[in-house]
Amino acid sequence: MLDPMHNPITYAVPFFVLAMLIELAALRWLDHDDNAWSAVTDGERGRTGYLARDARTSILMGIGSLATTTLIKVVMFVVYIGIWTYLAPWHVPGTWWGVLISVLAVDLAYYGNHRFVHRARVGWAAHQAHHSSEYMNFATALRQKWNPWFEFFFFLPLPLLGFSPVGIYVAFSINLVYQFFVHTETIGTLPRPIELIFNTPSHHRVHHGSDPLYLDKNYAGILIIWDRMFGTFQPEVHRPRYGLTTQVGTYRLLTLQYGAYAALWRDVRAARTWRDRLGYLFRPPGWQPTARRAAGTIQS
Repeated sequence: MLDPMHNPITYAVPFFVLAMLIELAALRWLDHDDNAWSAVTDGERGRTGYLARDARTSILMGIGSLATTTLIKVVMFVVYIGIWTYLAPWHVPGTWWGVLISVLAVDLAYYGNHRFVHRARVGWAAHQAHHSSEYMNFATALRQKWNPWFEFFFFLPLPLLGFSPVGIYVAFSINLVYQFFVHTETIGTLPRPIELIFNTPSHHRVHHGSDPLYLDKNYAGILIIWDRMFGTFQPEVHRPRYGLTTQVGTYRLLTLQYGAYAALWRDVRAARTWRDRLGYLFRPPGWQPTARRAAGTIQS
């Protein structure tokens, strides 16, 4: 199960490639929008379609993610097996309803982890790599982080509740495969019952938007009901401007993956108190100590 060649996501790769080819064809021949194909900046709309360098970077980040996360998954798997075997009061059966509950539980844990990595800078330092593209397409779905450290903690309660490590791993793979198909601008809104319950391309475009209205919204993996329940839902009211609030302006893989960690480390080292150091780590991105904010206000 932990061998990348036996990862369910690996088996989905041919379908990912086919989806990207279909999306490219739709943008080229069905959209009838020259800007969608040439991927130039268009004022209000921002970037759309594909850019070769951007797509290549996203694909390489996806390949790197398969390799770099294997060690972390091995550690998670070993710990989860111990917890599930010796501490879980009961085991969720491998029936159809057991699988369904596993998918729901993993989806809720994913929501919690996803919300954390957006709202705590130490998590955002890893996750921002996925949001660094100014394009929204199937290639962007492959732009994965190489440092999924906090997933270990957010999925840790599941084996204790009786969910098998294999079931967690499969359910998480299903979750990621589903999310690949919500990274597109070629699909508008779907029928209302689907939009009400499931994460859709419309909902996920909001999540990738850097517009103030869209920041820190729609963390869903499969089910958008978690966002509706916990107050983080935002409908798509205009086309988002994708990417980070401050664009990175590079296609260098190491900078995209670790540049935010370097900036975080510099701020933590420069902090004068442990309270400020913890603030830099666990408060939202952009947080500054009160004294520094006041000084910045005076200087401006």
